[in-house]
Amino acid sequence: MDELKKENISAVLEYLFSAQKMIISVFKEQDKKAEIVTDNWERPEGGGGQTSILSGGEIFERAGVNSSNVYGNDLPPAATSQRPELAGRSFNAMGISIVTHPLNPYVPTSHANVRFFVADKPGEASIWWFGGGFDLTPYYGFTEDAIHWHQTAKETCDAFGPNVYTHFKNWCDDYFYLKHRNEPRGIGGLFFDDLNEWGFDKTFKFLQAIVDAYIKAYIPIVKKRQTCTYSDKEKKFQLYRRGRYVEFNLLYDRGTLFGLQSNGRTESILMSLPPEVRWQYGYSLEKGSAEEDLYKNFLIRKEWV
Repeated sequence: MDELKKENISAVLEYLFSAQKMIISVFKEQDKKAEIVTDNWERPEGGGGQTSILSGGEIFERAGVNSSNVYGNDLPPAATSQRPELAGRSFNAMGISIVTHPLNPYVPTSHANVRFFVADKPGEASIWWFGGGFDLTPYYGFTEDAIHWHQTAKETCDAFGPNVYTHFKNWCDDYFYLKHRNEPRGIGGLFFDDLNEWGFDKTFKFLQAIVDAYIKAYIPIVKKRQTCTYSDKEKKFQLYRRGRYVEFNLLYDRGTLFGLQSNGRTESILMSLPPEVRWQYGYSLEKGSAEEDLYKNFLIRKEWV
């Protein structure tokens, strides 16, 4: 693993802030009537961040882009549970997180994040790693959209090695899985964590490629589906399926747990949750319906490309 330099940390931080501005600009370009609220916040123990929320438009019921740079004396349990050797180290964690909850049920929810961690201990070399990825949660399935999403992910990964896509695609399928429901959250994408074996320069380039790929993969789907007509039936199903998103984020998501355990800003951490959601007891699928098709042909582990 490369020796980490101060200028490496500064370069990542500068990129993350610029990427946040870029993504907000892209979303605003798609949804020109949306209003943007931006909050800067500070963490008492050290660091802070910025949260930008788009709402009130014609496409996104809510879209949020968070940036954060927090530091402290001890990594919280969410970061050390799988790496006990990090316990007791000071840390610097920075990243951006993106979540969209569209109005139209035919436009899927999307999520992406990239992050950089540094863990330090006096007299020892810094331990650093990158993590992130993106995943898609459709409410109505379109094969061409799923193929486009995964093809974009694969093309991005192929530039970094022959098995990168397969490894991180499978990791995503494993991670975004609701064990108590025995179903995936969506159709997956990419997920990676603790990545440093490529060295700093290559891994940092991969991080940037992930952000670019997310925009390239998601925006064409938004443009294609945002004008689809829908009824109250489709909207209710969207709100029902959003419940799964809430369940995953509150029960399993390591980023949510890390933010809460590190005393991050709760409003910013929970901006990932949809603005409206419903749970229906004993919901059953209509045979031969588009809703059943989502479960049978999309909410499954599948090789799309």
